Amino acid sequence: MRQIAGDILFVNLTNGTWWREPVSKNVLLSYLGGRGINARILWDQVKPGTDPLGPENVLIFGPGLLSGTAAPSSGRTTVTCLSPATGLYLKTSGGGQWGAELKFAGFGYIVIFGRAEEPVYLWIDDEKIEIRDASKVWGLDVRETDLAIKKELGDADIQISSIGPAGEKLVRFAAVMFSVYHAAGRGGAGAVMGFKNLKAIAVRGSGSVAAAKPVLFHETAILARKNLLSDSAAQGLASYGTSGSLNGVNELRVFPAYNFQRSCVDDVYPLTGQYLVEKGYLQRRVACFGCVIGCHRYSTVERGVFAGSYAGGPEYETMSALGGGCGVMDTAAVIRANELCNIYGLDTISTGSVIQWAMECYEKGALGRKDLDGRELRWGDGEAVVRLVRQIAFREGFGDLLAEGVKRAAERVGGDTYKWAVHSKGLEQSRVDTRSAKSYALAFAVNPRGADHLHTETFAEFGLSPEARALIKTITGDEKYANPYITEKRAEIVRWHEDCYAVTDALGFCAFSTTALYGITPKLMADLFSAATGYNISEQEIMLAGRRIVTLEKCYNTRLGADRKDDTLAWRLMNERSPDRPDTIAINSTAELDQMLDEYYSLHGWDSATSRPKRSTLNSLGLADIAAELEMAGSIGKE
Repeated sequence: MRQIAGDILFVNLTNGTWWREPVSKNVLLSYLGGRGINARILWDQVKPGTDPLGPENVLIFGPGLLSGTAAPSSGRTTVTCLSPATGLYLKTSGGGQWGAELKFAGFGYIVIFGRAEEPVYLWIDDEKIEIRDASKVWGLDVRETDLAIKKELGDADIQISSIGPAGEKLVRFAAVMFSVYHAAGRGGAGAVMGFKNLKAIAVRGSGSVAAAKPVLFHETAILARKNLLSDSAAQGLASYGTSGSLNGVNELRVFPAYNFQRSCVDDVYPLTGQYLVEKGYLQRRVACFGCVIGCHRYSTVERGVFAGSYAGGPEYETMSALGGGCGVMDTAAVIRANELCNIYGLDTISTGSVIQWAMECYEKGALGRKDLDGRELRWGDGEAVVRLVRQIAFREGFGDLLAEGVKRAAERVGGDTYKWAVHSKGLEQSRVDTRSAKSYALAFAVNPRGADHLHTETFAEFGLSPEARALIKTITGDEKYANPYITEKRAEIVRWHEDCYAVTDALGFCAFSTTALYGITPKLMADLFSAATGYNISEQEIMLAGRRIVTLEKCYNTRLGADRKDDTLAWRLMNERSPDRPDTIAINSTAELDQMLDEYYSLHGWDSATSRPKRSTLNSLGLADIAAELEMAGSIGKE
């Protein structure tokens, strides 16, 4: 039986050495697991001045503390490093079976140092660790890599995390792929893996993960499962996946289209999960380790120009980024573009975003056919989207510019193109129009990795279910604040969701169990942690640990020089009203955002003028050593 936390495996690719260390009780209680312990390792190991695509950057894999157990929907793995997209803190996560397999081998974390001289992959076979030659799989796509390594090792059941050509070519939004179709997509961790010449990490574990109080843990896990399945939105998510919500989001005018020039499309149905089922694209549902919902899709195209396409998904974000965002309503084209992103190892959100930006550049004359390899690029051209996905992954022609991400591409093209480069901190915005969702606006602005929902998922503000409205009442005192168009109580809503999401990631839960569905509450997470580790912790204490993780991540960026001026949103969203909601609040104004930021910083105990955490706040969170380092650097907040 394996210990619940698992050991930390350190691997130095430069000299080919490795060693393991246990996780201490103090670290476990302070940072819980997964994302939290990853963040602490990054703080300790990667200092200011590090090049994200340099050998000093460290790549950290951390399955959730409860991954590999009977806790439902706990199969997530967090990947942490310095982001090549933003130059700031990055945590990104993926599902599948890989994290649980690593725990079965006795490890809870892998910390990758240095850079191999030639392509390698890491082979973990319980206690046996090997750094193996990957020259034969370098250049292969993710599916091909998975099959080739399994054949070489003689075991079709091992779990593999890998990169595709996009990671090898250092595309700044290259993904790390788990179990073939599950992406840790945001921020370019795949490029860091590619720079290190690390093609894959293959894992086989023959053990199991032991809870300190197995009977109590089992009983609590059964309760969590029942609660999750009884959520009013659980069946819809299981039947239609994340894209099943597209109709409602479109009606709320929160669905960004045509590069955020609109907040809805006239006919969203061909992009919905319901359409995938009705038209026969969906072949089966897929579940990550321990999941009782199975929201992941496996879809195929059997007719037309894209016949033969097959892949996991598409999910909501993909349908929006590669579909509605590009004006593409051709379901088959989106499935094909999604397939290529999966096997080439690309983040679908960033890929769709840079293509949208290029389409608008062509529409407005900032780019011409000579810039686009002699081709046109118009809204709704699904074949052009599919073509550009490949060009980006392999940095071919015009794709080489887009592979740098929308911020750098706009800087190179110049003119007014920055106005429709929809990003924050250098990360392309995920698919929520924040002009109609004020909690998301604040959450995206303060997110340390950039404008993205998978750090603080505030879906409850829409009030689309009884559970969502009840949660908003718990947070704010009144159900009336389940209204995405108002700014009141947004700071409270964001901070609660931040804390909860940090705990969710640290324990390995999916956001669709805690902050998008609501069956697994902070109280249940505390009870599961206590039964798993034997260290009793209350709901208040585990949420405080979540806040400690969030604050540490903020401190990491503060140490790099980021401050209040960086907590903002894309130019378009701050300066252009949504045409689909012409009222005066359908914009993210500076005055509005400043008010929410002031309230948010005050709740956190951070300096309002700079956003820097105060020494008193850090001391109260048990981060006195962090405070001392920031103070020495002149980066501490004023009391």
